[in-house]
Amino acid sequence: MAQQIPISPNSRADDPEADRERGDRTHEITPDLAYRRLAIVNVVFVGAAGAGDRGWVLVDAGVPGSKGAIVQAAAARFGAGARPGAIVLTHGHFDHVGVLADLAAAWDAPVYAHRLEHPYLDGSRSYPAPDPSVGGGLMARISPLYPTSPVDVSDRLRALPEDGSIPPLPGWRWVHTPGHTEGHVSFWREADASLIVGDAFVTTAQESAYAVATQAPEVHGPPMYLTTDWAAARDSVRRLADLAPERVITGHGRPLAGPEMRRGLGALAQDFDAVAVPRQGRYVPTAGTSPGRADPAP
Repeated sequence: MAQQIPISPNSRADDPEADRERGDRTHEITPDLAYRRLAIVNVVFVGAAGAGDRGWVLVDAGVPGSKGAIVQAAAARFGAGARPGAIVLTHGHFDHVGVLADLAAAWDAPVYAHRLEHPYLDGSRSYPAPDPSVGGGLMARISPLYPTSPVDVSDRLRALPEDGSIPPLPGWRWVHTPGHTEGHVSFWREADASLIVGDAFVTTAQESAYAVATQAPEVHGPPMYLTTDWAAARDSVRRLADLAPERVITGHGRPLAGPEMRRGLGALAQDFDAVAVPRQGRYVPTAGTSPGRADPAP
C-alpha cells in the first residue's frame, strides 16, 4: 500500500535504546509522556516516572485482552499498585476501550470523554458499521469483524468540561476533532507543543496489515474503514495542523516530532481530500450529496 505522506525514520519521537535501558515497558517521549503499543493500537501514559498512586493519567484503554499489559506497564513506570487519577478517552471505538470497564473497576477510576461519545460508553448506542471497501488492505477488508457495540461505564463516566480543560490533566486542553467519530477529541499541551491525537490522523497505513506490522512512519488520514464524516475529519486535521505541534502521539503508528512531521501534517491538511479521502465508499460523499457526513449505503 502506498504511503500517504512518507516521513523519515529520523523524525521518530521515541528513543528505542533509552527505552531498553529504562526497561519500564513503555516508550518515553518526554519525562512525563510515554506510550505502549498493544497489537494494533497505542495507549498513552501521562505523568512522570515514579509518580505513584493517582499521580498519572491513562489515555485510551487498548484492545480486548490487554489489561495485564497495561497494568504491568503502569506498575513498572509509576510504582507497584499505582492507580491513575482518571482514564481519559479520545473516542470509544473497540480498540480504544477494549479493557476500559475492567481497568476502571480495578483502579476505581473515573472515565472522561466528550459528551457526544457518551452513548457509545453508556451502553445505549452502537457505532455505524465499518466500511471494508476502502483502503485496499487486509485490516480494512476484515473490518466487519470489529465490534461496534457500546461498552457501559456509565457509573464512572464524566463529560469533559465545555471550557476545554481536562480536570485530571492540568496544563492540557482537549480539542474537538470529529470525523472519525462525532465525539472524537485530541489533547494539547501548549507549554511544550505536545499533541495526543487519537485517530484524528495516524502515522501508519492502518488499513494495511503489512504497514501495521512494519510501522513505517508517515502522516496518514484517520483509519478509513471507521471514519464516517470526511468533511469533519478534514476540518479536524486542519485544526490540529494550525497548532504546529512539536511532537505527536497517535492512536496507531509511531510518535513523530520536529519540522518534517509538521510539514507532513501541513501537507495532509492542505491536500486532505486528494490524499486521505477514499475515492468511493459507504461514507464518502458522492456527486449531488452535501459536503458533510455521507448517508450510509443500505
